[in-house]
Amino acid sequence: MGDPWGFVSTPREAPRRRPIGLRLLDWREVHEPMPADRLRRQAGRCMDCGIPFCHQGCPLGNLIPEWNDLVRRAEWRRASERLHATNNFPEFTGVLCPAPCEPACVLAINSDPVTIKQVELQIIDYAWDQGWVTPLPPKARTKRTVAVVGSGPAGLAAAQQLTRVGHDVIVYERADRLGGLLRYGIPEFKMQKRRLDRRLEQMKAEGTIFRAGTEVGIEPAVKQLRSRSDALVLACGATAQRELPVPGRELEGVHPAMEYLTWANRVQEGDLEVSPITAEGRDVAIVGGGDTGTDCLGTVHRQRARSVVHIDIRPRPPEQRTVNMPWPTYPAIYRTSPAHEEGGARLFSMDTLEFVGDKKGRLQAIKIVEGFRDENKRFYPTTASATEIPVQLALLALGFLGPERGRLLTDLGVEFDECGNVSRDENFMSSVEGAFVAGDMGRGQSLIVWAIAEGRAAAACVDKYLTGRDVLPCPIEPTDQPIA
Repeated sequence: MGDPWGFVSTPREAPRRRPIGLRLLDWREVHEPMPADRLRRQAGRCMDCGIPFCHQGCPLGNLIPEWNDLVRRAEWRRASERLHATNNFPEFTGVLCPAPCEPACVLAINSDPVTIKQVELQIIDYAWDQGWVTPLPPKARTKRTVAVVGSGPAGLAAAQQLTRVGHDVIVYERADRLGGLLRYGIPEFKMQKRRLDRRLEQMKAEGTIFRAGTEVGIEPAVKQLRSRSDALVLACGATAQRELPVPGRELEGVHPAMEYLTWANRVQEGDLEVSPITAEGRDVAIVGGGDTGTDCLGTVHRQRARSVVHIDIRPRPPEQRTVNMPWPTYPAIYRTSPAHEEGGARLFSMDTLEFVGDKKGRLQAIKIVEGFRDENKRFYPTTASATEIPVQLALLALGFLGPERGRLLTDLGVEFDECGNVSRDENFMSSVEGAFVAGDMGRGQSLIVWAIAEGRAAAACVDKYLTGRDVLPCPIEPTDQPIA
């Protein structure tokens, strides 16, 4: 810690967002990089606490005070090494993670926390620009084969860790392109796919083999895959979508959020000119107030909707922490995302009663009612009549129930826990010998930072199962001595 008064002399500065009128004309990322000198001052606000609670907030255990101090001293390469020591894909978390490390910062007790997320992102962006991020192929091969099913962040993290220590890793992805929800769920304006593509190229150069357009359970069959693999990692996510069983759900114009986002991303990939589900010129309702709903909101704006209303069954969160949200927990407070800045009405404590259609079966309105939910999440209306809002497109962003119960899980014969996720033990192994579970498939819908953390942890357990090693060998050779 070189500047013990940095947190006093330098106020927190958040990254700037591109002007709304400009960013709605394209699909580029919203935030602009911070000039290096200002970023270094922001990193200098870190107090290098005796007990760094930012570690408590980060499932990856990122070495935040260390790389903050390295950035302050302009030692960018060493900062990149410390960042990669705990995180395979810091550019993914740097743009997508809600940064639970920041409200856990000690400064957040009575002041503004360090801008940890922006420092992380600019470390890795600078490292890529300088050519420091290179393939790390294994020095020796173990002659053990691991099949990873799913190419989202958990599967990619597990695959990279296992490849780098010498295992022959094959990643299977049922979609036609790699990346899972990183590819087709996350909009381009939230994370440009060049970030994903360059990591995939790095992994291919390291020796990881990818098989896109391959649905395990259909081809190859589970029995075939098991016979030619020494271990299996299930990382297919929690993709079973929550439904909304109300009258009119079957109407033309009512769609699951992920269907809508997938088509929008395919347009950005160049597969087609216009999405078959477009908001252009329409009145839109988004049902569900989480991140997926917000992703839909930003996409709707860029497709030039006529109007949009964002409906949330939960009450409007408080502006500040309450006694039920003590530091250093991640507080459920009112937040304004870039998509909300761009327009649309936010409605809280509203439940959807019905979708109203015309004589041709096309959506023309949505009926909602104001009320509240009790501790068991039962909704009680507080008004006698419903409000009817004209809409021609409704997007259901209600979250996910767990993994899909398809041929893969059925033929493998895994057990499930009380939440409907694939059951696993403390070593990430499912009820089937040699079949491990990582990410949302085992923990339920969660954050990208948890997916990467679980992919890394599961990889360590797979390696121990195959080789007996207690710790994965480190593939990175530091350019300098450890930080004093």
